[in-house]
Amino acid sequence: MSKEILGKKLGMTQIFAADGRRIAVTVVEAGPCVVVQKKTVDIDGYNALQVGFGSKSAARVNKPLMGHFKKVGQGAFSHLKELRFDDIDNFKPGDQITCDIFTPGEIVDVCGISKGKGFQGVIKRWNFAGGRSTHGSMFHRAPGSIGASAWPSRVFKGKKMAGQMGNKRVTTQNLQIVEIRPEQNLLLIKGAIPGPKNSVVAIRKGVKAK
Repeated sequence: MSKEILGKKLGMTQIFAADGRRIAVTVVEAGPCVVVQKKTVDIDGYNALQVGFGSKSAARVNKPLMGHFKKVGQGAFSHLKELRFDDIDNFKPGDQITCDIFTPGEIVDVCGISKGKGFQGVIKRWNFAGGRSTHGSMFHRAPGSIGASAWPSRVFKGKKMAGQMGNKRVTTQNLQIVEIRPEQNLLLIKGAIPGPKNSVVAIRKGVKAK
């Protein structure tokens, strides 16, 4: 079954397993996500649930979107996202999707926006080696040649050069859920996940999980 939930990355910590092993985990406040709208094959051509996550002041929401939220009657949401579920017949607008849709030990994929690092050179951005530092070298952190002159007289697309680093959509796959705390809406996920603290991430069942 396909399942997914939105959450907020709270930070990293460590817990101890029953056998005494120390496990580094990322704490995510997963849900509750409120079903705002159902997308069906008959009307929209596909099955999905539009869910809202996080609260927002009604004064900061435009009238058309606020009218959309009022159909549910649970206030305004700061984030809207469509989640693909195999079976949406058991859901209706106003229902909540909580972190207990997952189980401890389950393998998940986490998708988020990576930390932005601004404009960076090729050494930091692409791990170029650079030139030597001694003996009068004047080539230290430069990218070097980026193409030929006579032919093709242009730079190929995708050439690794200096530029914007980070701040893009990243998915980390095959992460294990170590612990679930439903009363606090918390998921403890082994290892690191994309994004800075307090950023919104999407957690879904691992596409490569058996």
